[in-house]
Amino acid sequence: MQSDNPLISDFVKMANAAAGTFAGMTREARDGARERMREALGGLDFVSREEFDAVKDMAAKAREENEKLAERIAALEAKAKG
Repeated sequence: MQSDNPLISDFVKMANAAAGTFAGMTREARDGARERMREALGGLDFVSREEFDAVKDMAAKAREENEKLAERIAALEAKAKG
């Protein structure tokens, strides 16, 4: 049921325009915040997941090798004493 009252018609138009403006402001605020975060984090040195995993694997291998060398040293010291 539509009304022919121009006052109600104008109010509906104004409400629709306000809703559209609010939606646009929300998008702009979100995009602006996202851009500020990119700028703020841009100077930081983050590593990629692949780089992190590669260094993690290298550290694990180095730790294993270190343990093997410690066992060899202990065996050599025991042999030298005995």
